[in-house]
Formats: sequence, structure tokens, C-alpha cells
Amino acid sequence: MAATSRQASSVSPDAPAPVIVAIDGPSGTGKSSTSRAVAAKLGLSYLDTGAQYRAITWWMLTHGIDVRDAEAVAAAADRPEILSGTDPAEPTITVDGTDASGPIRTQEVTGAVSAVSAVPAVRTRITELQRAIAAGAPTGIVVEGRDIGTTVLPDADLKIFLTASPEARAARRGGELKGSGGRPVDLDATREALLRRDAADAGRKTSPLRKADDAVEVDTTELTLEQVIECVVTLIEEKQQAR
Repeated sequence: MAATSRQASSVSPDAPAPVIVAIDGPSGTGKSSTSRAVAAKLGLSYLDTGAQYRAITWWMLTHGIDVRDAEAVAAAADRPEILSGTDPAEPTITVDGTDASGPIRTQEVTGAVSAVSAVPAVRTRITELQRAIAAGAPTGIVVEGRDIGTTVLPDADLKIFLTASPEARAARRGGELKGSGGRPVDLDATREALLRRDAADAGRKTSPLRKADDAVEVDTTELTLEQVIECVVTLIEEKQQAR
């Protein structure tokens, strides 16, 4: 089935030229919170590409596909219909018409997404979807992920790579997990899990996690979320003014 997307509506004739912004980086650096807030502040569309990989992983798991079998995953990669909403105020994702925003955040999906996303057929399918969404965003878009500036949108108007120390990332992710489950989080275990995910993402043969040569690196370790947002907004506005 063909994958589709919901797009933003009308554009003011006085609005700045559409700008495509790629924000990459490992987990726990603030990509999602920053990207959504920036898109909302500047009137841009927003796309969480990680949610798309989680969505196809969730579909594989619920349909009995062995996620450790790359050939089986590849054979099923075109079957689910994935619909991504790009409103930063309320980003949505559905799979075959079912709201998947909650199910894709389970530990089962988290544990399987690296294996599924490493399959070339999956990356090809999702990359095509991401490029179509970016090309169709009338006011421009902030796209966040791990290979946006290097593979998905190598010609993006602005590329940003967010980083942070493993300790800071573990603390942030631990806070997210505690907030969603209410239970204490083992920060050492969380840190190790993040580092394992980093190694898997950076070591895969297809579209590995890495900083694009022309990306602006922003270390968020010592910055508040508000400071990161302001930094990224400034970078985008400078890019818009220079065009």
C-alpha cells in the first residue's frame, strides 16, 4: 500500500520562503521536544521519523513477523499503510487506520526497532515516505531523526546535529520513563541501553547515524530545553533571512 501524509494548510503570501530543516542526533539529546517547539514557533510542519520506524516495527510485531529475520521483514516492508500527521501541536501516526501513537512507545517496540530499521528495504520504503512529506510541506518542515541530513534530505536548507553527554541523555530519558510509568528508573541501565542503541545505529551498513559534514553541531548537555529551542530558532531565522 502507498504511504501518505497529512499536510499543513494555507500559506500567507507574506510568509518566509519554505525552509527544510534536518535535525539529527542520538536519543536523549532533545530532538523531539526541540523540533516540535521550533516548528510550532515558526509555523512549520513537523515530522518525527523515528515514530515511522517504530510504527513499521509495531506492525511487524503485531503481525507475527520475526523481526530478527531480515528477509521476512524486507518481504513485508511495503504492506502496512503509515500515515504521519505533521501538525507540531498534535503530531499523529496511524498504521492501517489505527492510532499507533501509544503502542509504538512500548518496550517491546523499543527493543526491536533497531533491527527492523537496519533492513535496507525498510529504510528505502520509509525514506521515500519522508521525502514525499518534506517536499509537500507548504510552509517548510522540521524533520528529526538519525539520517535526515546525510541520507533522507541531503539538500536540506539547514542541518543541525544535537549531541549531549551519555549521562545527561540517560537522566533525560530516565525522566521521560519515570513520567510515563511512575516508577524509579535505573539510570546506569538507561545509559547502557542508549549507548547500545547508538552503537547499533552508527554501525548499521544502511544510513548509519552520523553528523553531516555541513551540519551545525549543538551540544545540549548544559543547556535547558528553552535555550536549545532559541538556539535552533535563531539558526533557522538566519537561514531564512539569507535566502
